[in-house]
Amino acid sequence: MINFSTDYQIISKIYESANSLVYRATLKSNNQSIILKILKENYPTPSELTRYKQEYEITRSLNVDNVIKAYDLQRYENSLVMLLEDFGGQSLKLLLSQHPLSLEAFFNIAINTTESLAAIHAANIIHKDINPSNIVYNTETKELKIIDFGIASRLYQEFITVIPPHKLEGTLT
Repeated sequence: MINFSTDYQIISKIYESANSLVYRATLKSNNQSIILKILKENYPTPSELTRYKQEYEITRSLNVDNVIKAYDLQRYENSLVMLLEDFGGQSLKLLLSQHPLSLEAFFNIAINTTESLAAIHAANIIHKDINPSNIVYNTETKELKIIDFGIASRLYQEFITVIPPHKLEGTLT
C-alpha cells in the first residue's frame, strides 16, 4: 500500500471526473515525474474495482509507443491508485482551448493518433472513448499518447449483437 505523504510529492491536480482524480506527482525516492490516477470513491464497489483493474491490465499490456505506459496498480486505503507515465503532455482538449493548432501540429497529431489507433486495434483492443480529453500531446517534444482505457475492451470480450445507438457505451465521434 502506498503512502502519499512519504512516497509522492503531489505537484498539481490535472483532471477530475465523476469516478477518478488525476494528479501530476514526483516519486520521492528517485525524483521521477509520474501521473497518479486514483479512484474517487473512498469505498468503491467491487464492480468499480474490477473495471479499474481491467483498465490497468489493458493499458499495461499495450506495448505501443503512443499509448501511455502503466507502471503499477497499488492499494490506497480502501481503493486503488494507478501509476502512469508522465511525458509532460497536455490533453488535446486543453491545448485547443488555449489556442488554435498550427497546420504542422494538426497533421502531426492526426497522423500519430491514426497510427496509435491502428496499433491498438492490431492488439485486439477497442478504446471506445477516443476524444480530445484522451489524446495527450507534448508541444515541445511532439510526442503523443492515447490515455484512459477505462471502458476499453479486448476484442474477444465483445459479443456481436444489435444494440440501439442510445445504449452503446463509449464515444461516437
